[in-house]
Parts: sequence; C-alpha cells; structure tokens
Amino acid sequence: MNSIDFTKVVPASQLTGDDEEDTSLLKGILGEAEEYILAQQKWCPSIKNAYFGFGIGIVVAVFLFEIIPKSQNVDDYVWVIVGDLSPLYITTEDAPNPACALNEYLGAMEKWVDFALNGRIDEKCPPVEAEPTKEHGEMLKQRIKFIDEEILSAYQEDLR
Repeated sequence: MNSIDFTKVVPASQLTGDDEEDTSLLKGILGEAEEYILAQQKWCPSIKNAYFGFGIGIVVAVFLFEIIPKSQNVDDYVWVIVGDLSPLYITTEDAPNPACALNEYLGAMEKWVDFALNGRIDEKCPPVEAEPTKEHGEMLKQRIKFIDEEILSAYQEDLR
C-alpha cells in the first residue's frame, strides 16, 4: 500500500497554470507524460486516472498516474516527470507527493551527470536523451540546479 498525499494533486482534468498560456503548455506536456508511460513502459498498457502535481510550462511538470499494470508486481500508481529534460517515472514508495517525486527525479539525474562528466554511463543511471559527454553533463547539471533552486525550493515543507 502506498501513502500518496492526494491533497497535493488535482485531477488532470482540472489542471490549470498561472495563465492561459501556461495552462495550454501544461496540458500539452500532460500528453507527453501519457505517451511516455504508455508507449515506453511495457508494464503499463493503460491509464486509469491522471493527476497534476505542479509544473511550469514546458520547463518541468509532475504528474501522478493510476495505471492498470500488466502484472501484480507493478504498483498501481507512478509519478512521471516531464519537461525540457528527459522524461522519467518515479515510484511512489519514497515519493508521497509531487515535491518528493521531483526531488527523486533530480537525484536520479544527478547520478547520470556524475557519470557523464567522466564520459561514460552506468546501467543504474536513468535513460537520458543525450550522449554521456562532459558538455551534456554540464548542461544537465545547470538544469538540475535551476529546477532545484527556482522551483523545488518553493516546496521545502513537502520534502520533510
């Protein structure tokens, strides 16, 4: 049983951004999150419900999906983080809310950066849509720093 804090999400049908443009961008990125979980994750043939945690346009958004998994070994809920970085799913085990999910995402991407800065990659690293070069590592490192300092920092209470 998971301990998701549903007070921190809204049904995706109620998704709203800071203004009309932001709302439109977030709805578009919801489509990207749905496509990622359905097309790239073989253990997820369908989505039962979608929820929106938070996001900023196409920079980053956190969604929670209730899925109908292919096997009993797969959780019924999974976070998906999308934006102008590589998409990634995060289990709810250590992420009861969107802020924790984004924090887990950033931690996973930091692992990739550590390896990429040395020009290699490890099988334990998340898949990233870039070659593991020092240049790409530095670029992702800056994006992680921005998201951590400018977005995630507003949710410090949720990380406790």
